[in-house]
Amino acid sequence: MSDIPDPHVQQDKRDFLKFALFGGLFAWLAAVIFPVLSYLKPPKQAEVIVNSVKAGKIADFANDSGSIIKFGNKPVILIRNPQGEFKAFSAVCTHLECTVQYKKDLGMIWCACHNGKYDLNGRNVSGPPPRPLDEFRVTVQGEEVSISKKS
Repeated sequence: MSDIPDPHVQQDKRDFLKFALFGGLFAWLAAVIFPVLSYLKPPKQAEVIVNSVKAGKIADFANDSGSIIKFGNKPVILIRNPQGEFKAFSAVCTHLECTVQYKKDLGMIWCACHNGKYDLNGRNVSGPPPRPLDEFRVTVQGEEVSISKKS
């Protein structure tokens, strides 16, 4: 027998050491990166089921104006047109879910993300939005303005 080491045994030891070192490095990276990514990702919020909300008093809303009202977890845009009539729509753009706003100078509902435009009936007129905004029912009782889901 000779004292020359078998090259296959040496190669197997090297392969095992490479596997152990790279496996340990990968496990360490995962242990560091996973908590960081988990911290950066916002937690999911449970859907709040709301059927109606009080938006405020009629005097709170000037003619030819728009206001964002919280409707559970989602925003709703309440518009009072120049004639004083109220309309309400989901304030979430149907394109990429940005929040829309009322542009008095355009007389339209406008999404700043990709210049999407909706008329005062919630219909998409230009830009990338694929469908109209969801409409809500507006009820005026005395001086109170309420918004509710359409059934």
